[in-house]
Amino acid sequence: MTETGPAPRSPGWRERWLALRNRLVASPGFQRWAAGFPFTRGIARRNTRALFDLCAGFVYAQVLFACVRLDLFGSLRDGPLPPEAIAHRLGLPPERSLTLLRAAASLDLIRRLPDGRFALADLGAALIGNPSIALMIEHHAMLYADLADPVALLRGTAGPTRLAGYWPYADAASTASVGPASVAAYSGLMAASQALIAEDVLDALPLADRSCLMDVGGGEGVFLAKAAQRHPGLALRLLDLPPVAERAGARLAAEGHGDRVVCFGRTFLDAPLPRGADAITLVRVVHDHDDARVMALLRAVHAALPPGGLLAIAEPMAGTAGAEPVGDAYFGFYLLAMGSGRPRTVRELSEMLACAGFSGIRERSTRRPLLARLITATR
Repeated sequence: MTETGPAPRSPGWRERWLALRNRLVASPGFQRWAAGFPFTRGIARRNTRALFDLCAGFVYAQVLFACVRLDLFGSLRDGPLPPEAIAHRLGLPPERSLTLLRAAASLDLIRRLPDGRFALADLGAALIGNPSIALMIEHHAMLYADLADPVALLRGTAGPTRLAGYWPYADAASTASVGPASVAAYSGLMAASQALIAEDVLDALPLADRSCLMDVGGGEGVFLAKAAQRHPGLALRLLDLPPVAERAGARLAAEGHGDRVVCFGRTFLDAPLPRGADAITLVRVVHDHDDARVMALLRAVHAALPPGGLLAIAEPMAGTAGAEPVGDAYFGFYLLAMGSGRPRTVRELSEMLACAGFSGIRERSTRRPLLARLITATR
């Protein structure tokens, strides 16, 4: 007798209904009918718009990039301006400036007033208040270049990517040779973007009864500086690549925290983690690494903590309700281009924590889960 595998399963009623529905939706005749029938017209139009937005998404992103690169939002910071004045400030021909202004208004970045002048809309104003977002928008030029052929990227035939070169820790074999010049750009970007989520994480993180906090992969110390302000009695430790740790030490000293901070220049794979902290944070660290390295890190954290010690993982996560494209589409392809890591769900991270020996695993609510969710666990 030969093995033929399991017998085909008969489709259930849900699968049969889904197949029928998909055949209907795929039919041009049905699409045309649905667009005209009063009870389905709204759905048809919303689906048409959603499909077109997916097709045009890159163009929308490039409109935003042009606005940031030309500092359109900064030009409107002090109030509305007529199109001619904006064109002069941006250094663009009037007709091309108007093309940008209309595009930005259609994306709700700015708005056109009844008298013809343009003013900031909420999204444009929010970008002025969050310079880290503008830095990420500029940074995306690398990502877009790496995604020029997404099929080749998925097949692993695209060759070296720009993001892999930008983030040196993505290649475990090259971290030993990372020097100050190579970390300056990415370290600054991490510092700017980390400020966006530090307060949200600290709002939800129970540190009041802790004596020493170590931030592993802590970058230039932005998160630690915020923690220092909230918890004056907390001793601080930071661990990152040697040139990054050096930058962190200088930054924290300049902000008046030098006497409370010890910075360790190493990777978490070099040796056992330093002991002495009763709380360890991994802020936007875990999703940058593949499963084997994550498990090594979690076990190293478990070994470094005392009984009852606290571990916190904070980062954007896959499967976040209402923000599924952020974790699964954006970070999925960003990390693929980077060459290391993947977005994980709360369940996946919880299972990895349990496998590493942690207990008391729970998610804590954050203000903006789209930007960062928080899981804590105890040793």
